Amino acid sequence: MHIEEVGVRNIQLPVKIKEKGGQSQHTIASISMQASLPDSRKDGCIDAFIAILNRSVEAFSVRRFREILIQVREELHSQSAGMEMTFPYFIEKTAPVSGTGSLMEYSCTFAGTVGERDEMIITVRVPVTTLCPCSKEISDHGAHNQRAEVVLNVKTDRRVWIEDLIGLVERSASCELYALLKRPDEKFVTEKAYNNPMFVEDVVRKVAVAALAHPDIRWFSAGVESFESIHKHSAYAFVDSDDMRGISRAA
Repeated sequence: MHIEEVGVRNIQLPVKIKEKGGQSQHTIASISMQASLPDSRKDGCIDAFIAILNRSVEAFSVRRFREILIQVREELHSQSAGMEMTFPYFIEKTAPVSGTGSLMEYSCTFAGTVGERDEMIITVRVPVTTLCPCSKEISDHGAHNQRAEVVLNVKTDRRVWIEDLIGLVERSASCELYALLKRPDEKFVTEKAYNNPMFVEDVVRKVAVAALAHPDIRWFSAGVESFESIHKHSAYAFVDSDDMRGISRAA
C-alpha cells in the first residue's frame, strides 16, 4: 500500500530566531515536519526527523529553514519535504507619550516545502484596534471599538524581517496595541483610534496596498477579524494578491 507522506507533529523545541537588529531571540517553537515516503521503504524513519530537528535549533532564518528541508529530503530519499514552525516572537515597544517600554508578543509561523514544489510562507498574527466609522458618525459621544487580529501571509525570494511585517500591519489599523500604557498613553491611543476609524475592509485594503508596495513581497494574503464589542459575532475581510494582478504594485 502506497503511503503519501510520514512525519512528526507538534514537537516543542527551543530555537533562536534572527532579529532585524542583528541579535538572535530565544523562543520556543512548535514544529511539524513531513516527507514523502518512497515506495521502496516500508517505514518513515521517524527518528530521523527528531535527529535533524535537534541538530538544527540554532539561528533559524528563511534560508536555514530551506536547508533543513533539503537535508530531510536527502536523508530520507524523499521527493518532497515540508515543515511548519510556529513560535511567539517578542518586540520591545515604547509607549507613545510616556516612553514606557514593554514587550509585545506576536505569533509567527515559518512554513515551507521543497521538492515537487518549492515554497516558503511567513505568517504573522498581529493584534490591533479598530474603531467603527458608522458608530462614530451617528453617535454624539464616542464610538464602539475593539481588538482585531490581522493574519498576514507572505512569500518572498529575499529576506523579509518579521519586525517589518508587523509594522506594516500595525500602521494599517485604527491604532496599534501596547502591553503597558500610562494614563497619557491611554489618552493618546484612544484619540488616535477615534480619529482613524476603520472597518475591517479598510484595514485589509491598507495592508494590501502596503504589501503591494513592498519590493520583496511577491505574494501575500491578509485576513482581518474584528471581535466586535457590541455584537456576539466577529466581522471579517480577506484579500489575496493573486486576485490583484491588474493592480500596480506602486498603488
